[in-house]
Amino acid sequence: MIRLKNRLGNVVFIALIITATLSLAACGSKKKTTSEPGEISPVVSQPSGDVSSDGMTAEEREQFGQRDPGYIEESKLENVYFDYDKSDLRADTRDILKSNAEWIKANPGTKIQIEGHCDERGTEEYNLALGERRANSVKNYLVSLGISAERLFTISYGEELPEDPRHVEEAWAKNRRAHFLVTK
Repeated sequence: MIRLKNRLGNVVFIALIITATLSLAACGSKKKTTSEPGEISPVVSQPSGDVSSDGMTAEEREQFGQRDPGYIEESKLENVYFDYDKSDLRADTRDILKSNAEWIKANPGTKIQIEGHCDERGTEEYNLALGERRANSVKNYLVSLGISAERLFTISYGEELPEDPRHVEEAWAKNRRAHFLVTK
């Protein structure tokens, strides 16, 4: 009888140790991967591999995403704007892009970063995806106008870099845009 109690006690003791160990392991926390306040986490559209289809390395793309001082011009190409929750090009946008395409053709030694931006409404994830669709829509149209795809690449900042920080419709309309950066 005493042996049975000892064995039963050992089994209970081992079960308690296992339970305590599993409980402690379950309480472990994951390292947070969120960005610091003010830090921008852009979405860059690129195929996998060392060099993407546009001829740029991941390092070059990262430099563009950080707005490296290698940019030579921001104002030569006009921003284009989008309707609320849309990524399709308006008629006035197409006219602006035709003008931008002429400048790009006249400056063959340049590469163009197309930034997709959104207003603050919507989730961060949704706005990053919408900004990417907007930038790709612009890129595809420029390619249809004869601009080499190797000279164009896209990045989405979602709502992170507003042109106008106010919280009114007029500001939101300015923030729903594609912006261009030029480098050699």
